[in-house]
Amino acid sequence: MKEFLLVYRLDLKTIPKASPEEMQASVQKWMNWITGIAAQGKLGDRGNRLLSTGKVLKGDGIISDGPYTEIKESILGYSIVKADSLEEATELANGCPVLFIGGNVEIREINAF
Repeated sequence: MKEFLLVYRLDLKTIPKASPEEMQASVQKWMNWITGIAAQGKLGDRGNRLLSTGKVLKGDGIISDGPYTEIKESILGYSIVKADSLEEATELANGCPVLFIGGNVEIREINAF
């Protein structure tokens, strides 16, 4: 079985402020979705949420604040799933809660050399 990285992206400027109850409901949707993948024995690593702040280091040693603000979508987080093909990994990504609030999931095979 191969491993695939799921990268969750969303334009944070389009999301209205959520109440604590709405945030709890959102967390529960994520947990239910991830638990469903784990129940199939296909969860490699549930991953983590990423903060929106960071740094960008370039090859010439220049360091800037990042991620780039020109990029519309922010990377929210990631998970690793196990699947036999890109198509199967894409099917596992189907139903991800970020898809229902205007975000997307990038699915990439991990090439362990």
